[in-house]
Amino acid sequence: MAAIEKIEAGFYRVPLPVPLSDSTHGTMTSFELITARVRDTDGAEGVGYTYTTGHNGGAVARLLAHDIPEIVGREDADRIERLWQKVWWGLHYGGRGGPSVLAQSAFDMALWDLKARHANLPLWRLLGGHDPAVPCYAGGIDLHLSVDDLVKEHDANLAKGFRAIKMKVGRVRMSEDVERIRGLRGHLGDGFPLMADANMAWTADEAIRRARAFEPYGLVWLEEPIIPDDVAGHARIVANGGVPIATGENLRSLYEFKALIAAGGVSFPEPDVTNCGGITVFMKVAHLAEAFNLPVTSHGAHDVSVHLLAACPNRSFLEIHGFGLDRYIGEPLPMREGNAIASERPGHGISFDWAGLGKHAAA
Repeated sequence: MAAIEKIEAGFYRVPLPVPLSDSTHGTMTSFELITARVRDTDGAEGVGYTYTTGHNGGAVARLLAHDIPEIVGREDADRIERLWQKVWWGLHYGGRGGPSVLAQSAFDMALWDLKARHANLPLWRLLGGHDPAVPCYAGGIDLHLSVDDLVKEHDANLAKGFRAIKMKVGRVRMSEDVERIRGLRGHLGDGFPLMADANMAWTADEAIRRARAFEPYGLVWLEEPIIPDDVAGHARIVANGGVPIATGENLRSLYEFKALIAAGGVSFPEPDVTNCGGITVFMKVAHLAEAFNLPVTSHGAHDVSVHLLAACPNRSFLEIHGFGLDRYIGEPLPMREGNAIASERPGHGISFDWAGLGKHAAA
C-alpha cells in the first residue's frame, strides 16, 4: 500500500454570516478552521478538518504541520489503527485532550477519506453501510433571541426542509428559559422534535430543577446541562430530571465516553468527530452506545458526520451545525424530507474551495 508522502496543515479564521451566542462561549463572530491534507506516494489525497470557537487554532495547526508528521513519518497510510495509536501515544504526555486531540482528529479524518477514495467508495459504505438518509435537525445558536425572533429563525429552518429543531437555553432566569421553550413548542406543535442545549450552564442541582420545569414541553433531549467532567452529576440528572440527556461534544476520548455511559449519565451519546479522536473513535463510541442500547447523535462537522451516522443502526439525529462550511465546499449536504443524505462520492465527498478559504488564512 501507499505510504504517507506529505501532511499539509491549513489555518483559517472564517467569519460567520451573523454573530452567534450561547451560555458559555459568549458572542462569536468567526470560527477557526484547521485542515489536514494527507498525500500518499500514489499521488492520492485525503482531507480532514477540525475547528475552534476562536482560540487555540494556531496550536492545532502547528501539531498538524510539525509534530504529527514527525511521529508518523512515511508509514503505510492504510494502517489507520496503527497510526492512531502512534499519534495518541506520541502526543500523550502533553496531550490527552485540547489541541492534541483536535489535531489527531483532523489527521484521522483525512486518513479515512484517503482510504475510502482508494477503495472508490463513499465513506458511509466503507464503514459498513446502513442507511444514507439520516434524520437531521437545525442547531440554532440563538440564546440572545426573543421568543418572536426565535420563532422567525426557526420558521426559516422549516422553510429549508428541517423537521426537527434545537434551541439554546441557559438564561440567568429559569423563567426566561421556560418562556422561550413554551413559545417555540406552542409554535411548532406537540410531537414536533424539539431539543434544548444549555452548553454546560448549570450545576447538577440547577440542571435537575430546570429539567423538571422543561419536562411538560416534551423535549427529545436536554443537551450539555453541566460540565463534561461531572460524571456523577450527569447520572443524577438522568435519574431525577425527567428529560433525556445528550452530551459528549466536549469529551475527548473513548474512555471518557465509556465512563459516562457505564455510569448511566447519558441518554444520547454525542461525539464530535473533529475533537473526540476522529472517525476511528467516533465509530467506537457509536458501537459502545449500541452495546448499551443507546441511540447515538453527533455534534458539528455535519458534512462528515452524516457518513458516520449513515453507517450506524443506532443513529438518532444528525446536527446541522451553525458553523456550516457551505460557502467553502463544492456540494453542500443535500436534505430530503427532514433527512440529510450521505453522498455516493468517494470518501466523505467534501471538496473545499481552497482559494476562497485562502482569503481567511490566519498568520
